[in-house]
Amino acid sequence: MSDHKGFTEADVPNQSGKTFIVTGANAGVGFEVSRVLAARGARVLLGCREQKRAEDAIARIKQLTPNANLAWLPLDLGDIESVRLAAATASKESRIDALVNNAGVMNPPLTRTRQGFELQFGVNHLGVFALTSLLLPKLAQTPGSRIVVTSSIVHLKAKIDWDDLNAERGYSRGSRYGASKLANALFFFELDRRLRASRSPVKAIGVHPGVANTNLGRHMGLLQWARPIVGLLLNSADQGAWPALLAATGVVEPGGYYGPTGFGGIRGVAGAAKRAPQAQDPELAERLWDASISMTHIDPGLPPA
Repeated sequence: MSDHKGFTEADVPNQSGKTFIVTGANAGVGFEVSRVLAARGARVLLGCREQKRAEDAIARIKQLTPNANLAWLPLDLGDIESVRLAAATASKESRIDALVNNAGVMNPPLTRTRQGFELQFGVNHLGVFALTSLLLPKLAQTPGSRIVVTSSIVHLKAKIDWDDLNAERGYSRGSRYGASKLANALFFFELDRRLRASRSPVKAIGVHPGVANTNLGRHMGLLQWARPIVGLLLNSADQGAWPALLAATGVVEPGGYYGPTGFGGIRGVAGAAKRAPQAQDPELAERLWDASISMTHIDPGLPPA
Protein backbone atom coordinates (compact mmCIF):
# COMPACT_ATOMS: atom_id res chain seq x y z
CA MET A 1 0.00 0.00 0.00
CA SER A 2 1.25 3.43 -0.88
CA ASP A 3 0.60 4.86 2.58
CA HIS A 4 -1.02 4.17 5.92
CA LYS A 5 -4.38 5.44 4.73
CA GLY A 6 -5.40 2.30 2.88
CA PHE A 7 -5.59 0.74 -0.58
CA THR A 8 -7.20 2.17 -3.72
CA GLU A 9 -6.93 1.29 -7.39
CA ALA A 10 -3.91 3.61 -7.60
CA ASP A 11 -2.04 1.05 -5.48
CA VAL A 12 -2.57 -1.86 -7.90
CA PRO A 13 0.87 -2.79 -9.27
CA ASN A 14 1.69 -3.82 -12.82
CA GLN A 15 0.02 -7.16 -13.61
CA SER A 16 1.61 -7.90 -16.99
CA GLY A 17 1.87 -11.62 -17.69
CA LYS A 18 -0.80 -12.52 -15.14
CA THR A 19 -4.28 -13.93 -15.78
CA PHE A 20 -7.37 -13.27 -13.65
CA ILE A 21 -10.89 -14.63 -13.66
CA VAL A 22 -13.51 -12.13 -12.47
CA THR A 23 -17.08 -13.37 -12.08
CA GLY A 24 -19.99 -11.00 -12.59
CA ALA A 25 -17.59 -8.88 -14.64
CA ASN A 26 -20.09 -7.17 -16.92
CA ALA A 27 -21.37 -4.63 -14.38
CA GLY A 28 -20.82 -3.02 -11.00
CA VAL A 29 -17.87 -4.02 -8.85
CA GLY A 30 -16.87 -6.89 -11.15
CA PHE A 31 -16.63 -4.55 -14.13
CA GLU A 32 -14.47 -2.12 -12.16
CA VAL A 33 -12.14 -4.90 -10.97
CA SER A 34 -11.77 -6.09 -14.57
CA ARG A 35 -11.19 -2.54 -15.86
CA VAL A 36 -8.35 -1.88 -13.41
CA LEU A 37 -6.66 -5.26 -13.89
CA ALA A 38 -6.78 -4.84 -17.68
CA ALA A 39 -5.33 -1.33 -17.40
CA ARG A 40 -2.43 -2.81 -15.40
CA GLY A 41 -1.63 -5.27 -18.19
CA ALA A 42 -3.38 -8.43 -16.97
CA ARG A 43 -5.31 -10.88 -19.09
CA VAL A 44 -8.85 -10.94 -17.70
CA LEU A 45 -11.48 -13.62 -18.25
CA LEU A 46 -14.90 -12.07 -17.68
CA GLY A 47 -17.14 -14.71 -16.13
CA CYS A 48 -20.66 -13.75 -17.27
CA ARG A 49 -23.89 -15.51 -18.18
CA GLU A 50 -24.75 -13.48 -21.28
CA GLN A 51 -22.43 -13.05 -24.26
CA LYS A 52 -23.90 -9.66 -25.26
CA ARG A 53 -23.31 -8.17 -21.81
CA ALA A 54 -19.80 -9.58 -21.68
CA GLU A 55 -19.00 -8.18 -25.12
CA ASP A 56 -20.40 -4.77 -24.14
CA ALA A 57 -18.19 -4.77 -21.03
CA ILE A 58 -15.15 -5.77 -23.10
CA ALA A 59 -15.87 -2.93 -25.55
CA ARG A 60 -16.19 -0.40 -22.70
CA ILE A 61 -12.88 -1.49 -21.18
CA LYS A 62 -11.16 -1.36 -24.58
CA GLN A 63 -12.28 2.24 -25.00
CA LEU A 64 -10.17 3.00 -21.93
CA THR A 65 -7.38 0.47 -22.56
CA PRO A 66 -7.29 -0.25 -26.31
CA ASN A 67 -4.76 -3.10 -26.00
CA ALA A 68 -6.61 -4.79 -23.11
CA ASN A 69 -6.36 -8.59 -23.12
CA LEU A 70 -9.91 -9.72 -22.41
CA ALA A 71 -12.06 -12.78 -23.08
CA TRP A 72 -15.60 -13.87 -22.22
CA LEU A 73 -15.83 -16.92 -19.98
CA PRO A 74 -19.40 -18.28 -20.25
CA LEU A 75 -20.51 -18.86 -16.66
CA ASP A 76 -23.85 -19.27 -14.91
CA LEU A 77 -23.28 -19.83 -11.20
CA GLY A 78 -26.89 -20.97 -10.93
CA ASP A 79 -26.10 -24.07 -12.99
CA ILE A 80 -23.45 -26.52 -11.76
CA GLU A 81 -23.01 -27.91 -15.29
CA SER A 82 -22.23 -24.41 -16.57
CA VAL A 83 -19.74 -24.04 -13.72
CA ARG A 84 -18.07 -27.31 -14.75
CA LEU A 85 -17.77 -26.13 -18.36
CA ALA A 86 -16.38 -22.74 -17.30
CA ALA A 87 -13.77 -24.38 -15.08
CA ALA A 88 -12.75 -26.73 -17.90
CA THR A 89 -12.42 -23.80 -20.31
CA ALA A 90 -10.45 -21.64 -17.85
CA SER A 91 -8.15 -24.55 -17.02
CA LYS A 92 -6.86 -24.43 -20.62
CA GLU A 93 -5.25 -21.04 -19.89
CA SER A 94 -1.47 -21.09 -19.55
CA ARG A 95 -1.86 -19.82 -15.97
CA ILE A 96 -4.41 -18.40 -13.53
CA ASP A 97 -3.09 -16.00 -10.92
CA ALA A 98 -6.36 -15.23 -9.17
CA LEU A 99 -10.01 -16.19 -9.17
CA VAL A 100 -12.09 -13.20 -8.05
CA ASN A 101 -15.47 -14.60 -6.94
CA ASN A 102 -17.51 -11.42 -7.22
CA ALA A 103 -20.83 -12.39 -8.84
CA GLY A 104 -23.89 -12.68 -6.66
CA VAL A 105 -27.62 -12.10 -6.34
CA MET A 106 -29.40 -10.17 -3.62
CA ASN A 107 -32.96 -10.35 -2.26
CA PRO A 108 -34.82 -11.86 -5.25
CA PRO A 109 -38.25 -13.45 -4.89
CA LEU A 110 -37.99 -17.18 -4.13
CA THR A 111 -36.26 -18.67 -7.17
CA ARG A 112 -34.49 -21.96 -7.83
CA THR A 113 -31.22 -22.68 -9.61
CA ARG A 114 -30.99 -25.20 -12.46
CA GLN A 115 -30.30 -27.94 -9.90
CA GLY A 116 -33.17 -26.79 -7.68
CA PHE A 117 -31.25 -24.91 -4.97
CA GLU A 118 -32.60 -21.70 -3.44
CA LEU A 119 -31.10 -19.03 -5.71
CA GLN A 120 -29.15 -16.94 -3.19
CA PHE A 121 -27.48 -19.88 -1.45
CA GLY A 122 -27.11 -21.64 -4.82
CA VAL A 123 -25.44 -18.77 -6.69
CA ASN A 124 -23.69 -16.87 -3.90
CA HIS A 125 -22.26 -19.92 -2.15
CA LEU A 126 -22.69 -23.26 -3.94
CA GLY A 127 -21.72 -21.88 -7.36
CA VAL A 128 -18.67 -20.21 -5.82
CA PHE A 129 -17.76 -23.37 -3.91
CA ALA A 130 -18.03 -25.44 -7.09
CA LEU A 131 -16.06 -23.07 -9.34
CA THR A 132 -13.32 -22.60 -6.76
CA SER A 133 -13.05 -26.33 -6.11
CA LEU A 134 -12.79 -27.18 -9.81
CA LEU A 135 -10.15 -24.52 -10.43
CA LEU A 136 -7.96 -25.42 -7.45
CA PRO A 137 -5.65 -27.76 -9.42
CA LYS A 138 -5.06 -25.07 -12.08
CA LEU A 139 -4.51 -22.32 -9.50
CA ALA A 140 -2.03 -24.53 -7.64
CA GLN A 141 0.19 -24.56 -10.75
CA THR A 142 1.00 -20.87 -10.18
CA PRO A 143 2.86 -20.12 -6.92
CA GLY A 144 1.29 -17.19 -5.12
CA SER A 145 -2.09 -17.58 -6.80
CA ARG A 146 -5.15 -16.35 -4.93
CA ILE A 147 -8.83 -17.09 -4.44
CA VAL A 148 -10.94 -14.07 -3.51
CA VAL A 149 -14.38 -14.71 -1.98
CA THR A 150 -16.85 -11.85 -1.61
CA SER A 151 -18.92 -11.69 1.57
CA SER A 152 -20.86 -8.70 2.93
CA ILE A 153 -21.24 -6.68 6.11
CA VAL A 154 -24.67 -8.32 6.47
CA HIS A 155 -22.86 -11.54 7.48
CA LEU A 156 -22.20 -9.92 10.87
CA LYS A 157 -25.77 -10.56 12.03
CA ALA A 158 -26.66 -13.47 9.76
CA LYS A 159 -27.60 -17.03 10.65
CA ILE A 160 -27.78 -20.17 8.53
CA ASP A 161 -30.86 -22.36 8.86
CA TRP A 162 -29.02 -25.67 8.85
CA ASP A 163 -32.27 -27.65 8.91
CA ASP A 164 -33.60 -25.89 5.82
CA LEU A 165 -30.62 -24.94 3.64
CA ASN A 166 -32.77 -25.12 0.53
CA ALA A 167 -35.68 -22.97 1.77
CA GLU A 168 -38.21 -25.78 1.47
CA ARG A 169 -40.06 -24.72 4.63
CA GLY A 170 -39.80 -20.96 4.50
CA TYR A 171 -38.25 -18.04 2.64
CA SER A 172 -37.25 -14.58 3.76
CA ARG A 173 -35.25 -12.72 1.12
CA GLY A 174 -33.09 -10.77 3.55
CA SER A 175 -32.40 -13.70 5.87
CA ARG A 176 -31.43 -15.96 2.97
CA TYR A 177 -29.14 -13.30 1.53
CA GLY A 178 -27.45 -12.90 4.90
CA ALA A 179 -27.09 -16.66 5.20
CA SER A 180 -25.44 -16.86 1.78
CA LYS A 181 -22.95 -14.14 2.75
CA LEU A 182 -22.18 -15.86 6.07
CA ALA A 183 -21.62 -19.00 3.99
CA ASN A 184 -19.11 -17.05 1.88
CA ALA A 185 -17.26 -16.00 5.04
CA LEU A 186 -17.26 -19.54 6.44
CA PHE A 187 -16.11 -20.91 3.09
CA PHE A 188 -13.00 -18.77 2.74
CA PHE A 189 -12.20 -19.33 6.43
CA GLU A 190 -12.30 -23.11 5.98
CA LEU A 191 -10.66 -22.99 2.55
CA ASP A 192 -7.73 -21.06 4.03
CA ARG A 193 -7.35 -23.56 6.87
CA ARG A 194 -7.32 -26.53 4.51
CA LEU A 195 -5.03 -24.92 1.93
CA ARG A 196 -2.49 -24.12 4.63
CA ALA A 197 -2.73 -27.57 6.18
CA SER A 198 -2.06 -29.17 2.79
CA ARG A 199 0.84 -26.73 2.13
CA SER A 200 -0.86 -25.49 -1.02
CA PRO A 201 0.72 -22.49 -2.79
CA VAL A 202 -2.77 -20.96 -3.13
CA LYS A 203 -4.05 -18.24 -0.76
CA ALA A 204 -7.74 -17.75 0.14
CA ILE A 205 -8.82 -14.22 1.04
CA GLY A 206 -12.21 -12.74 1.88
CA VAL A 207 -13.53 -9.29 1.00
CA HIS A 208 -16.65 -7.19 1.12
CA PRO A 209 -17.39 -4.08 -0.97
CA GLY A 210 -19.05 -2.06 1.78
CA VAL A 211 -22.40 -0.85 0.56
CA ALA A 212 -21.76 -0.14 -3.10
CA ASN A 213 -24.23 1.74 -5.26
CA THR A 214 -24.73 -0.98 -7.92
CA ASN A 215 -27.58 -2.86 -9.60
CA LEU A 216 -27.30 -5.64 -7.02
CA GLY A 217 -30.07 -3.97 -5.03
CA ARG A 218 -32.58 -3.97 -7.87
CA HIS A 219 -35.00 -6.21 -5.93
CA MET A 220 -35.23 -3.77 -3.05
CA GLY A 221 -38.37 -2.03 -4.28
CA LEU A 222 -39.03 1.51 -3.13
CA LEU A 223 -35.45 1.95 -1.97
CA GLN A 224 -34.55 2.25 -5.64
CA TRP A 225 -36.21 5.67 -5.73
CA ALA A 226 -33.88 6.85 -3.01
CA ARG A 227 -30.73 5.59 -4.70
CA PRO A 228 -29.50 8.97 -6.01
CA ILE A 229 -29.66 10.40 -2.47
CA VAL A 230 -28.52 7.25 -0.69
CA GLY A 231 -25.73 6.99 -3.25
CA LEU A 232 -24.04 10.01 -1.73
CA LEU A 233 -23.45 7.97 1.44
CA LEU A 234 -22.36 4.79 -0.30
CA ASN A 235 -19.31 3.52 -2.12
CA SER A 236 -19.38 3.94 -5.87
CA ALA A 237 -18.81 0.71 -7.81
CA ASP A 238 -15.19 1.65 -8.50
CA GLN A 239 -14.59 2.23 -4.77
CA GLY A 240 -16.41 -1.02 -3.97
CA ALA A 241 -13.81 -2.77 -6.14
CA TRP A 242 -10.87 -1.65 -3.98
CA PRO A 243 -11.07 -4.50 -1.42
CA ALA A 244 -11.14 -7.13 -4.19
CA LEU A 245 -8.23 -5.45 -5.95
CA LEU A 246 -6.30 -5.41 -2.67
CA ALA A 247 -7.04 -9.12 -2.12
CA ALA A 248 -6.12 -10.04 -5.71
CA THR A 249 -2.96 -7.93 -6.09
CA GLY A 250 -1.88 -6.32 -2.81
CA VAL A 251 -0.06 -7.34 0.34
CA VAL A 252 -2.52 -9.49 2.30
CA GLU A 253 -2.58 -12.21 4.93
CA PRO A 254 -3.73 -15.68 3.86
CA GLY A 255 -7.23 -16.05 5.26
CA GLY A 256 -7.48 -12.29 5.82
CA TYR A 257 -10.69 -10.31 5.40
CA TYR A 258 -10.71 -6.88 3.77
CA GLY A 259 -13.23 -4.14 3.11
CA PRO A 260 -13.78 -0.38 3.26
CA THR A 261 -12.28 1.18 6.38
CA GLY A 262 -14.46 4.26 6.70
CA PHE A 263 -17.93 4.99 8.13
CA GLY A 264 -18.78 1.65 9.71
CA GLY A 265 -17.28 -0.39 6.90
CA ILE A 266 -19.75 1.08 4.40
CA ARG A 267 -17.32 3.14 2.34
CA GLY A 268 -13.75 4.32 2.03
CA VAL A 269 -10.30 2.99 1.23
CA ALA A 270 -9.67 -0.74 1.60
CA GLY A 271 -8.05 -2.36 4.62
CA ALA A 272 -8.64 -5.02 7.26
CA ALA A 273 -12.36 -5.61 7.98
CA LYS A 274 -14.40 -6.85 10.92
CA ARG A 275 -15.54 -10.46 10.91
CA ALA A 276 -18.32 -12.08 12.94
CA PRO A 277 -17.38 -14.76 15.51
CA GLN A 278 -19.74 -17.22 13.80
CA ALA A 279 -17.81 -16.69 10.54
CA GLN A 280 -14.73 -18.14 12.25
CA ASP A 281 -16.36 -21.14 13.91
CA PRO A 282 -14.47 -24.28 12.80
CA GLU A 283 -17.45 -26.57 13.48
CA LEU A 284 -19.84 -24.46 11.39
CA ALA A 285 -17.23 -24.10 8.65
CA GLU A 286 -16.71 -27.85 8.45
CA ARG A 287 -20.45 -28.46 8.50
CA LEU A 288 -20.90 -26.09 5.57
CA TRP A 289 -17.99 -27.68 3.70
CA ASP A 290 -19.51 -31.15 4.02
CA ALA A 291 -23.00 -29.92 3.07
CA SER A 292 -21.58 -28.15 0.02
CA ILE A 293 -19.86 -31.31 -1.22
CA SER A 294 -23.07 -33.27 -0.68
CA MET A 295 -25.21 -30.71 -2.56
CA THR A 296 -22.88 -30.00 -5.51
CA HIS A 297 -21.27 -33.46 -5.80
CA ILE A 298 -17.96 -31.61 -6.18
CA ASP A 299 -15.16 -32.26 -3.70
CA PRO A 300 -12.21 -29.85 -3.46
CA GLY A 301 -10.11 -32.77 -2.25
CA LEU A 302 -8.60 -30.87 0.67
CA PRO A 303 -8.37 -32.81 3.95
CA PRO A 304 -9.57 -31.16 7.19
CA ALA A 305 -7.13 -28.80 8.82
